[in-house]
Amino acid sequence: MSDSIVISRDGQIATVTINNPPRRNALTKAAWELLTATIQDLSSDDDLRCIVLRGAGSEAFAAGADISEFPKERANAAQAKIYGEIISITLGAILDCRHATIAMIMGVCTGGGMEIACACDLRISAESGKFGVPINKLGHALAYPEMKVVQSVVGRALVLELVLEGRILDAREAERRGLVNRVVADDELEKEVYDTAKRIVAGAPLAARSSKKFMRRLDDPTPLTSAESDEGYALCDSEDYQEGVQAFLAKKKPVFKGR
Repeated sequence: MSDSIVISRDGQIATVTINNPPRRNALTKAAWELLTATIQDLSSDDDLRCIVLRGAGSEAFAAGADISEFPKERANAAQAKIYGEIISITLGAILDCRHATIAMIMGVCTGGGMEIACACDLRISAESGKFGVPINKLGHALAYPEMKVVQSVVGRALVLELVLEGRILDAREAERRGLVNRVVADDELEKEVYDTAKRIVAGAPLAARSSKKFMRRLDDPTPLTSAESDEGYALCDSEDYQEGVQAFLAKKKPVFKGR
């Protein structure tokens, strides 16, 4: 399964490609595990500043879990729990990734594929994007961790609409309902995504990582400790903060080093 997830790099931007075009980039259990390991490895790389997740080819971002292996790998509740925990770990790895993540969506983005996209920080779709969680057609509900990651993006009303009706949204409706950040023509998608990644790379990496960490912490209703509140200002002691302020005052482009 080593080719089911493909990694490429261009400077401080990494691209992770879900690679199973014959099955609309559906992920087998092994592919979910490999995606987890890939994201965790990239997250630990201090030289990176942004990760783009995409599907191979032009027909799909990802159609979710590969249902063809369900009779063997997810035949009953006990197996489904194991399989679901693997998916939950993958989504957690994306959510907890230190670097900014962008889902580059073309074509089908359904089920677990949509969950992966929702775990990313930004979602940019081509006009061809199609979104949904038609799990009602399989006869079981969306598990708590998977539902949570979608609900955190679109809220209760749309989640229930998607899972109860099994609707598939086109890209424009997905944008209107808050599922994706923006929609562009198919032939403009790649440029838009990597232009976005370059804007992220040009910013201060410590600030981006802290912003992600703070947003994730706010998902927890537990009151912030005084130490956590103080952490919101800690970067003012960093070299990057000094660089940013001095560059702004001098009307120059800052050069951030991540320290």
